[in-house]
Amino acid sequence: MKQHVLAMVGLSAVMLTNCQIAVAKNQTKPTEGIDRTILPIAEPQPSPITEVDVRNAKAPPRFQVKAPANAPNVLLVLLDDLGFAGTSSFGGPVTTPTFEQIANEGLRYNNFHTNALCSPTRAAIKSGRNHHVNNMGGIIEIGTAFPGNTGQIPNSVAPVAEMLRLNGYATAAFGKWHETAAWEASMAGPFDRWPTRQGFDKFYGFLGGETNQWAPFIYDGTKPVELPNDPNYHFMTDMTDQAVAWIKYQKALTPDKPFFTYFAPGAVHAPHHVPKDWIARWQGKFDQGWDKLREEILARQIQRGVVPAGTQLAPRPEAIPAWDTLSADEKRLYTRQMEVFAAFVEMADHEVGRLLKAVEDTGQLDNTLVLFVYGDNGTSAEGGRNGMFNEYTFFNGVPEQVADMLKHLDQWGGPETYPHMAAGWAVALDTPYQWTKQVASDHGGTKVGMAVRWPKGIKAKGEQRTQFHHVIDIAPTILEAAGLPEPKSVNGVKQWPMDGVSMAYSFDDAKAKERHTTQYFEMFGNRAIYHEGWFARTIHRAPWEMQPRRPLADDIWELYDTRSDFSLTHDLAAQNPKKLKELQALFLKEAKKNKVLPIDDRSIERMNAELAGRPDLMAGRTSLTLAEGMSGMSENAFINVKNKSKTITAELDIPEGGANGVVAAQGGRFGGWCLYLKDGKPTYTYNFLNLNHYTISSPEALPKGKNKLVFEFAYDSGGLGKGGTGTLSVDGRKLAEGRIDKTQLMIFSADETADVGIDDATPVVAGIGQGAQTRFTGKIEKVTIDVK
Repeated sequence: MKQHVLAMVGLSAVMLTNCQIAVAKNQTKPTEGIDRTILPIAEPQPSPITEVDVRNAKAPPRFQVKAPANAPNVLLVLLDDLGFAGTSSFGGPVTTPTFEQIANEGLRYNNFHTNALCSPTRAAIKSGRNHHVNNMGGIIEIGTAFPGNTGQIPNSVAPVAEMLRLNGYATAAFGKWHETAAWEASMAGPFDRWPTRQGFDKFYGFLGGETNQWAPFIYDGTKPVELPNDPNYHFMTDMTDQAVAWIKYQKALTPDKPFFTYFAPGAVHAPHHVPKDWIARWQGKFDQGWDKLREEILARQIQRGVVPAGTQLAPRPEAIPAWDTLSADEKRLYTRQMEVFAAFVEMADHEVGRLLKAVEDTGQLDNTLVLFVYGDNGTSAEGGRNGMFNEYTFFNGVPEQVADMLKHLDQWGGPETYPHMAAGWAVALDTPYQWTKQVASDHGGTKVGMAVRWPKGIKAKGEQRTQFHHVIDIAPTILEAAGLPEPKSVNGVKQWPMDGVSMAYSFDDAKAKERHTTQYFEMFGNRAIYHEGWFARTIHRAPWEMQPRRPLADDIWELYDTRSDFSLTHDLAAQNPKKLKELQALFLKEAKKNKVLPIDDRSIERMNAELAGRPDLMAGRTSLTLAEGMSGMSENAFINVKNKSKTITAELDIPEGGANGVVAAQGGRFGGWCLYLKDGKPTYTYNFLNLNHYTISSPEALPKGKNKLVFEFAYDSGGLGKGGTGTLSVDGRKLAEGRIDKTQLMIFSADETADVGIDDATPVVAGIGQGAQTRFTGKIEKVTIDVK
């Protein structure tokens, strides 16, 4: 027996040796010289094998797609809602040492532009095409029926991540996405425009435009993530941990395979959520107010050469009050808001630094193309004149008062808040410009801090580049750095040629002639055209204005020469009407070519899918039946219960000893509703913006066995956001009745969801726990929601 085993071992050794020899002869077929303009790269067909005995046969070369030799890793960092003066490198008041490092060891671009809003910039930066070509004329939540504005990215504009993946790169995205059509963001799919079908092997983040940093609703791929029961949890730290782990894992197993990492924090978009120790560092640093701060920033920008000497400060918008006219209470509130925002910026930069250190630890930082775009648009003025303790008050037409917000000053930035800051700070952080996020026709809305580092590809260090560039130039730059051509076809679909140009020509030549010479801008009717240094524009609507200032045809156009007027303060329209007319004609030409027309300046109407003309999962439905375990349903994928009567019918099986927990809920701490059992007793709570809580509770617990629990809400007539009467009953027997005086008219939450059998993320009701603690302890057969 022993001899037999030894003989078999010897035979195995001989076979293994022969296999090793065969493998050694059978080298992987190189991909050099192949056509990379058609993706995926076609595998060559092997010649027919005629040898019968495998021992005498030679295996054909194994085909494997590899990136070009020495292709760099790529790290693209995109921060959210941070304007031109958001970094210390660009004269801002907040220390950003990681951005400073990249700018000092590489290049800083002081004429780099975005699309003035989230989704449009994100689609453009990854595709190299203009935002309307991506069907992203606005954010996904306001898509329309018109090409250019549908919110549904077409297959003809494949993202650079897919191009890199099909050329041998490992790819991953972390953080904010905001590019999946609103009606596709559910477990019903389709998943074509989710990150893992848009070129990324790995995704860890959130799909919408913002998230609660303390309690986010996030996905790993397409699977919802259950958050840890950790009071110190913060998404900014979590996503960095995930990105660090992914990069180290890739380089441990496949060190020669380059990666493309897209790192897009929700920071510093509202809500401004930051741990207290970060906030404490900024106490008292903004007592001078936003007017003085603008002057200080401009002085630093001139001193550092970020802006030319003699640059003038654009006037503050008329709607923003002068700091000296504010009351003591207003100043106290607003300075706290800015302290929290500054802490958020500093924390985000710190986390980006941790990610950079992880790349350095792999030994490949010098051959990593690092692209920092610190802002997908200008700083946000969506906080309005006073800022907000709970951002959803704005979306539901409930103005917050300074006196009320002051009561929460010590909580600002913590889990109890969902805050935004006063618009005056946004103007300051967009210095030297006048306007902010959403205003695509002002550099304050589009221009952001940008830096690039790549020691193996860029000789220059610590220099500034002044050529005009735009987010659509990022993808072509990545392709050129990787040695890859722009593909003509991706996954069988002919591609729209990239609108952007590579920035590589400027890497080692500060005086290189500008190659991106023409660029249109448009958002909500704010529109402009850049051409060879000239800039023509019209301000159609400010971020805090719900209606346009005038009809599109009556807009007043201005003309600037950016070569001598960096901050757009000298309107030349009256002096040079011929040039203005020429540029207006050029805008229309570019608009027609890029699917910009018709221009849509509507605001509130576009929030309504039916009025806007986009698909709606619940269109025409008055009833929705759900089962236990169905959770994570976003507001765009759930039946609309606002401004109408509703009936919730839950078929429950109560165990011996009774049951507790959530039957069904929608929203969270900052607004929503919840049907639940507490001490076995049926209860319904309507949380109105965390300002009022209306609770209707049964005096008796449900008995063991089958129970049909019904909550009926009879909505008052007379318009939107009205109240009504709520009634609880079981098996046709009335248990309790009560008034709900107010309801939310527009939205519960951008990131909180509807759930059956649990209330994920933040709780609608504070007294029944959070997350897994709210899980229903009986059995839910089904829950039906009917609306009238």
